[in-house]
Amino acid sequence: MATKTKAPPKKTPAPAKAVTAGNAGITEQQKKWFASVREGLERDTGKSMDEWIKIARKCPETKPKARADWLRANHGLGVNRAAIVLDAAFAGDNMGWDNPEALVAALWKNPDQLKIHDALVAYVLKMKGAIVGEKKSFTGFSRNFQFAAARPTKDGVRLGIAVPLNLSKRLEAPKKNEGWSDRNKGVIVLTSTKDIDAELKTLLKTAFDAS
Repeated sequence: MATKTKAPPKKTPAPAKAVTAGNAGITEQQKKWFASVREGLERDTGKSMDEWIKIARKCPETKPKARADWLRANHGLGVNRAAIVLDAAFAGDNMGWDNPEALVAALWKNPDQLKIHDALVAYVLKMKGAIVGEKKSFTGFSRNFQFAAARPTKDGVRLGIAVPLNLSKRLEAPKKNEGWSDRNKGVIVLTSTKDIDAELKTLLKTAFDAS
């Protein structure tokens, strides 16, 4: 009588992991980009990083986004430069851009939404020159400037893209205070990785090319 062979136990799938670039969490290109932002800060504004740090520490706001808005409204700093200044001024208060794993773990706690995040990051990084910036409240995608951003919500992942609304029926107008760049004129809510289809990839590539 033949003995029945037991089927091997099913393996429990490993939880989704955030896509990171390199041991330090950022690519060499990202390091060069951040260095160029620092170098250009004094050249373009006439103030050194130390001077900007002193200005930032006088900000009456306590939250990162409010601080960034304050620097933009009162001192004309753009999103990227404000982030660099605030990271230098309040390194002890915030998780910095150089620790993306911690930022991802804190923001993208839902496993299904983390899979969407990872799929978006994986696609964006295929575009030469693209930069992924993990923030406290969203993940930003940039080249010369931000062309898209994603954040988790109770309804799914809100993806803002710097394209006109008329490019797709799936696009809706952003809400007030989305938290990302005002350039992201269209928003799509993603509920699974299947939503990252050919049309969405085309929209992201269009926004990337224009950035």
